[in-house]
Amino acid sequence: MSKPIQYNPRFPSIEDLRSRAQKKIPQFAFEYLDGGCNEDISLYKNTHELRKVVMKPQYLVPFQGANLKTELFGHEYAAPFGISPVGLQGLMWPKSPEILAKAAFEHNIPFILSTVTTASIETIAEITEGRAWFQLYHPAEELVTKDLIKRIDTVDCPVLVILSDVPSFGYRPRDIRNGLSMPPRMTLKNIIRVLKRPEWALRTLVNGQPSFEVLKPYMPKNLNLSQLGKFMNATFEGRLNEEKVKKLRDLWKGKLVIKGVESEADVETAIRLGLDGVIISNHGGRQVDAGQATINSLQNIAPKYGDQIKIMMDSGIRGGTDIGRALSCGADFTFLGRSFMYGVSALGKKGGDHTISILKAQLTQMMEQMCCENPKALTKRLLK
Repeated sequence: MSKPIQYNPRFPSIEDLRSRAQKKIPQFAFEYLDGGCNEDISLYKNTHELRKVVMKPQYLVPFQGANLKTELFGHEYAAPFGISPVGLQGLMWPKSPEILAKAAFEHNIPFILSTVTTASIETIAEITEGRAWFQLYHPAEELVTKDLIKRIDTVDCPVLVILSDVPSFGYRPRDIRNGLSMPPRMTLKNIIRVLKRPEWALRTLVNGQPSFEVLKPYMPKNLNLSQLGKFMNATFEGRLNEEKVKKLRDLWKGKLVIKGVESEADVETAIRLGLDGVIISNHGGRQVDAGQATINSLQNIAPKYGDQIKIMMDSGIRGGTDIGRALSCGADFTFLGRSFMYGVSALGKKGGDHTISILKAQLTQMMEQMCCENPKALTKRLLK
């Protein structure tokens, strides 16, 4: 079962939510959410290239109606999309990971918790009754890795997602200018920005300063900003290799997915190492500005490897029609990050439900136009 489609008609598009979010949260938080790296070329290209995908409606054929249900890793989800992992979620809107996890559970779609977000593994597991996935930033210390895996195993997490595209952190000029850290550096400029967003400030005051809840057991107490930066740098070694992936495959007995792959060689390695899925992604355009758009990577990878491993995609997908385009090019499933954060930043506790309902309505309408009774049938309507 999942919740029915119901959304606020004042904000019928993701762009409406983005505009509303920009007016409701401080500039440093919005720019962290909205920006890419370097000159934002990949950020733009991801969505621009995706929307070049053209499909061909067909009307005079037998049609029983569109059904979004999609099976993935033994579970039937209510729709072929889920919520991507996003770091520092509580910075953008207080309790946003909890809000989105609850909405995902009630709508029966997957929610992926990031290692560096602001809700704990245990809290999200309770909200989702153990259905949330977990994304692992690779820790430098094996003991931390083993403990994190033990924690997600204890709460019956079904899927572990390992992150491959952060061998170094992206160069993000906005965040550098804003002095973004956790908590944000309270320069005079940032204080003024907070005062201009009284609802955000009040809710943050009521809910408490956000922190890295997943990592709290491993962090020394009372770190100042410079110490926190050193802790994060010392805790994670972002670059994965085959040996590290093999160890994770041995440690984790559930479904194992790698996120951030874009090359055919990396997909072949994932298959050889016994992984269950790949998420084609470039971190929402936040890591590499000179790479190709994710839809172009998907179009190269899906025809060759779609029968050997589950192929999913995020980065560049903003609305329900974008989801349909990605599915038509061979994706088994899709994930969105910014769209959901725009929703919760714009509408608070109602943002998760609202965003999911928009996406369901848009995708259903597209499938009705294409006379596609299920998401997989969209591949038959791909024109170019």
